[in-house]
Amino acid sequence: MKILVADGVSPKGIEILQKAGFETVIKDKLPAEELLEIIPDFDGLIVRSASKVTKEVIERAKKLKIVGRAGVGTDNIDINAATAHGIMVINSPGGNTIAATEHTMGMMMAMARNIAVANETMQHGEWNRKKYTGVELRGKTLGVIGLGRIGSGVATRALAFDMNVIGYDPYVNEERAHSLGIKVVSLDELIKQSDFITVHMPLTPKTKGMLNKDNIAKMKNGVRLINCARGGIINEQDLADAVKSGHVAGAAIDVFESEPIDPNHPLIGLPGVTLTPHLGASTVEAQVGVSVDVAQGIVAALNGEPVSTAVNMAPVSPQTMKFIKPYLDLAERLGCTACSLADGPISEVTIKYNGEIADVDTKMITIAAIKGMLNPILESNVNYVNAPSLAKERNIKITEIKDKAVENFANLITISITSSDKTETIQGTLFGEEGRIVSINSYRVDVDPHARILICPHINRPGVIGTIGSLLGYANINISGMQVGKTKIAGTSMMVLTIDNEIPDTVMQQIINLDGIFDAKLVNYYTV
Repeated sequence: MKILVADGVSPKGIEILQKAGFETVIKDKLPAEELLEIIPDFDGLIVRSASKVTKEVIERAKKLKIVGRAGVGTDNIDINAATAHGIMVINSPGGNTIAATEHTMGMMMAMARNIAVANETMQHGEWNRKKYTGVELRGKTLGVIGLGRIGSGVATRALAFDMNVIGYDPYVNEERAHSLGIKVVSLDELIKQSDFITVHMPLTPKTKGMLNKDNIAKMKNGVRLINCARGGIINEQDLADAVKSGHVAGAAIDVFESEPIDPNHPLIGLPGVTLTPHLGASTVEAQVGVSVDVAQGIVAALNGEPVSTAVNMAPVSPQTMKFIKPYLDLAERLGCTACSLADGPISEVTIKYNGEIADVDTKMITIAAIKGMLNPILESNVNYVNAPSLAKERNIKITEIKDKAVENFANLITISITSSDKTETIQGTLFGEEGRIVSINSYRVDVDPHARILICPHINRPGVIGTIGSLLGYANINISGMQVGKTKIAGTSMMVLTIDNEIPDTVMQQIINLDGIFDAKLVNYYTV
């Protein structure tokens, strides 16, 4: 597979991709026209903030499976277009957290104490001690808009400076905010009460221009603003006007609506304004961190594994991912098994979780089961991004059931697939971290679902199993394992054979026609 690195990233990430066997093409400062021209050749794409992954790019990327953003913000990527085409988008939400947090604190202090302009004038031989008298952070109220990783990091550091910290975030866990010493308030309250305001929100239609002339007018006289998040959240012209009027005493801005900024930008040259050229993530450590994060995510995704930092699917915490990861492969193989047993179009799928697993977020496990169910029957690639939409397109109803009650196993996944008014039910669990099928349509079995298996419900009488064994032997098909499961239905059993070779259709038909065989289904896990 080929990976295009469209913006400069740390060589550490490139090494990870190359060690995984991927061909890596580096195109730093790639023009938009060239990206459109070459993108059809690539399976993966890594960008930072410079390259724009537009809908047109997505539509031309016939082989593209994943886009990695070496950083946090993904506003330069058309997420909706990527999702519609089944392309996973991942980012690195933690790789540059410390760098952006520390830069925010540095910008706030530089602005409060006029460090940048004082240094500039000193370099020209001036001594303006009185002119650049600053203000202390101690005792001031800091309003933090957005209490994610970076916003929370800034808040905890500001508390160490004896600042009073209030925060606004419509999605915040208030209990966590309070545990950090942050008082949660409305946006209007934050705007009116704060001496310093720092922005840590993504750029969305709702946040674009969030701090405009109307909201700035509500702020305290002498307020100071910091934006090291995304350009466009603060209206730059409105901010410049407020600085000129004296209502805003200072601003520290690292990100801009259009980058690089025009030499005539309204904030350039204003007293009290500190500007940096998007340096929030520009530390040696952060560049390595985001590069490694994204490279590891791309390797995992292209190997068919889920990625916890995917932004166009339900996010999963590292703790949850650690618990559910062994179940993902199991669920996928259970889905594949159930699909292989189904006769006709699938109309409904019910996935039940029993035991401790019922306490965790199981959305990704459910998606894995859908992925495993659809992969054998669809020509298009089914992945963790497009599996739910593909099921919806086919009017397949997906139902999740959770029950902490347990019987024979501490944790159990049950998948029931309905097709042609008939339901097939498969159950599986983990033995350690190894997935096993433990029941097929109420027949108790112990099957390793990692190659191909032949499932044959049959009459429980002498000679039936031997006849199938002989038939496969004559066809030069090796049997490497066998299970015979019993059920409460008298006189019936379920034979499950692990097969080393494909079984030709002619041989399958001979098996089905054998006396005493109710049915025969081949499940090929190599499609998973």
